[in-house]
Amino acid sequence: MPRIPGRSRAVAAGFLLPALLLLGALVVYPIGYSVRRSLFDRSGASFVGLDNYFALVTDDSLRTAVRNNLIWLVVAPAVATALGLVFAVLTERVRWGTAFKLVVFMPMAISMLAAGIIFRLVYEQDPDRGVANAVWVGVHDTFAESSGFPRARPLPVHPLKAAGGGAYETKTPVRAGAPVLLPLVGVAPAQMPQDARPAHAPAPASTGITGTAWLDFTRGGGGKPNAVDPKELGLKGLRIEAVRDGKVVATTTAAADGSFTLPADRADGAVLRLPASNFREQYNGVEWLGPSLVTPAVIGAYVWMWAGFAMVLIGAGLAAVPRELLEAARVDGANEWQVFRRITVPLLAPVLVVVLVTLMINVLKVFDLVFVIAPGSAQDDANVLALQLYRSSFGTDADLGVGSAIAVVLLLLVLPVMVVNIRRIRRESRR
Repeated sequence: MPRIPGRSRAVAAGFLLPALLLLGALVVYPIGYSVRRSLFDRSGASFVGLDNYFALVTDDSLRTAVRNNLIWLVVAPAVATALGLVFAVLTERVRWGTAFKLVVFMPMAISMLAAGIIFRLVYEQDPDRGVANAVWVGVHDTFAESSGFPRARPLPVHPLKAAGGGAYETKTPVRAGAPVLLPLVGVAPAQMPQDARPAHAPAPASTGITGTAWLDFTRGGGGKPNAVDPKELGLKGLRIEAVRDGKVVATTTAAADGSFTLPADRADGAVLRLPASNFREQYNGVEWLGPSLVTPAVIGAYVWMWAGFAMVLIGAGLAAVPRELLEAARVDGANEWQVFRRITVPLLAPVLVVVLVTLMINVLKVFDLVFVIAPGSAQDDANVLALQLYRSSFGTDADLGVGSAIAVVLLLLVLPVMVVNIRRIRRESRR
């Protein structure tokens, strides 16, 4: 290898010097200062050694941040890479592959802050606002009957009492020929059936148990309790059971005007019960941003953004795979799954490693998605090291010693991944 003349080395050093100065000012000096600052207390006046690092192990919020970072490190890159691989393979087989790639890659054009705001709305608890719960509640209500009158209840003056488990029953047994009144309150106007009609006072009947179930509330005021007033509506669909000796002997549902009839031969002398299924709270979806699901929810937003990045890189590697190898395998009798598993994936291994390592480095620094999506009540449960670094370093209760220690720990976590990546690049360059 020819030796570089001294003049040429001086010229090379001259060109490298600005970059080295910039690298030292923006990278080397901050790292050195952070390491030094992590060994001092909150004020920076007293040397405390490794106490700030021990605080990372003993503090509950910091332990949660470390645990969540491990979850991010294992789950997010693997899922994003797997989806990118699937998308890259499938887009080669569909007619509109280019358009599909554009749609999948488009989230990369959105900033983390904007994506966080989008998914904060997607995960909104109210099904009328949150897309995720709107879909979830729609599917749930398709297969499970929802409650007709949540929070409905009788007043103390009504002829009903609590029967346990959220049900209500008449205070006395019912008799044929004596009309039964089942008044309730607490039903919001918006929750009343659209086709509910004005309730009518029941007429006595000797052949059955007749009665009326209605909303004992007159909008605008007026009306009397335990009396069916002209403006009060029937509770259409309210389920009514006749119970004798603890067994249900007859059932019926109220009509649009609240009227109902039970056979006298079975219901005479029984107690009428309004089962709890009439009153349970309507299904309101999943608490996506609650303590147990907030981390998977934020990871889902991250995967939505970065699966397109993985797809594009893997697609570029897939374009370089020799087609004759794939065709030869098919001629030899291999099915598509065998071709994918035994030929495509092994040939794409270098690209998959690049994508996986890049995403691993990226998730160790994730901050803005967690900060924006996780509400204040669940931010401690979604905490990660980068977010804890911000919380420890800024604000009225800032502790720059702990914040610097977290920064050093993050650097130490990133270094092994960077070393692996640099070694891989060197091996590739020697080929």
